[in-house]
Amino acid sequence: MTTNASSTQDRLRGVFSPVLTPFNRDLSPSTQHFIKHCSWLIRQGVGLSVFGTNSEANSLSIGEKRGLLDALLAAGIPTDRLMPGTGCCALSDTIELTRHAVTSGCAGVLMLPPFYYKGVSDDGLFRSFSSVIDAVADPRLRIYLYHIPPVAQVSISMKLIERLLKAYPSTIAGIKDSSGDWSNTEAMLREFQPAGFDVFAGSEAFLLATLRAGGAGCITATGNVNPGPIVALYQHWQDADADQRQLALNKTRGVFQKLPMIAAMKAAIAWQADDSAWSVLRPPLVELDTAQYQQLQIDLQACGFTMPEASELAVAD
Repeated sequence: MTTNASSTQDRLRGVFSPVLTPFNRDLSPSTQHFIKHCSWLIRQGVGLSVFGTNSEANSLSIGEKRGLLDALLAAGIPTDRLMPGTGCCALSDTIELTRHAVTSGCAGVLMLPPFYYKGVSDDGLFRSFSSVIDAVADPRLRIYLYHIPPVAQVSISMKLIERLLKAYPSTIAGIKDSSGDWSNTEAMLREFQPAGFDVFAGSEAFLLATLRAGGAGCITATGNVNPGPIVALYQHWQDADADQRQLALNKTRGVFQKLPMIAAMKAAIAWQADDSAWSVLRPPLVELDTAQYQQLQIDLQACGFTMPEASELAVAD
């Protein structure tokens, strides 16, 4: 197995979240809300995978993503906790976003494979990733592959990972496995984690198992709304109560998973922050209806759910 050269450098570990993208009533991104939310997450101990699936990233333009990242940097968000999503269908868009993230000092990028065409070969995917790496041509680039076949319908195979690591050992830094298949995550941990290729679970539901198998942490949607308990499990996974902590996390996540996840998380923030602007989604996604919103509140209260200092997420009209 080829050793990943990035294993000798600072590596991203812990809890990251694909940060929700707040929108104004006119459906433009709300930079003020975005900065507030990212700042709050950093204070909770969560890293920022901005422009991920739950960020509605594929409903954002290249210019909007660049502008939001620049706004975070101008606000003083630490670059060593930034892992922006840069994978797009168009190779040129992926190159532009990746180059911008690297030159901005981001610690890594989370990269979807090109996902519009289905049934593509490993050769085609290898050529796509290698084209980005060769075009950016920056030794600072650290790519975390994003494996989410339930949504992208394009898989990142074990053989492809092995091939990429052999060709670019200092650049291919890890993976987010959102397959939902623990056996797949476990295989990645067994085969690649010991060589310095960091495996992140795609949900906190697998956080404890991932850490026990030597993994790096998780990149999870509900880090947006339940960061404290998730970070606490990461910090105390070897304690006697770790399994109980995991069960509590699963219960809270289950509440959100009963509903459209992005809409439910935005509704929870709108409720906790007392700021209805947080409920806005960009089409084709839609907000929760009244019955869903009320049931979400009931179920979350039954879990003892709270968002500390949520008032900081509000923006005055």
